[in-house]
Amino acid sequence: MSKPRRPSGPPAQLTDRLFATERRPEDFRFDASVARVFPDMIRRSVPGYTTIIPMIEVITEQYAQAASNCYDLGCSLGASTLAMRHGIPYGDCTLTGVDNSSAMIERCEHYIALDDNPLPVSLRCEDILETELNNASVTTLNFTLQFVPPEKRTELLTRIAGATRPGGALILSEKIRFESVEEQEVQTRLHHEFKRANGYSDLEISQKRSAIEQVLIPETLAAHKQRLLSAGFDQVLVWYQCFNFVSMLAIRAD
Repeated sequence: MSKPRRPSGPPAQLTDRLFATERRPEDFRFDASVARVFPDMIRRSVPGYTTIIPMIEVITEQYAQAASNCYDLGCSLGASTLAMRHGIPYGDCTLTGVDNSSAMIERCEHYIALDDNPLPVSLRCEDILETELNNASVTTLNFTLQFVPPEKRTELLTRIAGATRPGGALILSEKIRFESVEEQEVQTRLHHEFKRANGYSDLEISQKRSAIEQVLIPETLAAHKQRLLSAGFDQVLVWYQCFNFVSMLAIRAD
């Protein structure tokens, strides 16, 4: 009788050099090449990411409820999934991570298997717009909604709010744009300086921006707040912001 196969170890994490040389213009995709360098890419590209992830654990602990479901929609490699896993204080909760990239899910499975927390995690490779949601206490959209077509965002958030228990919450992290042209220019410049400080060249910054600008569609903070309230949440607050990156907490009243 053969023994169960153990994970061989985490997938190799490479330095993000995807845009370091001239390349043919094409839209950004979460394919295998991105999955291989994603931990390095997001750490060097998103100000505050290394703060947001551990705080998702803290927030999850505060809002998770016994015998409920928790969801990480757009889980990528599972950083926020694992944070939620360690924050959930009830053994009878279920935790589901969803992503439409098979390359991301495949690598996420390795990280989940290597984690020593006993709470089961279910991973689904599917479109979050089609994911069935119910009896939720905590849902996370960590830099995910910005990749959903704008005309479909209200429907998704309304489904999340409708599936959320009283006292439950949604953690929503997003890149935003600003009403003021002047502020937008300042915040964009600071974000680019953050990338340069993390070793990205002007070519990398320019090519990544060109690849992602038709895929990642940011909105204003006011638009996000109004949509969340219209979707059915009762309170919306910003708990973190650095430059043009924010994380919000949308809460259902008890």
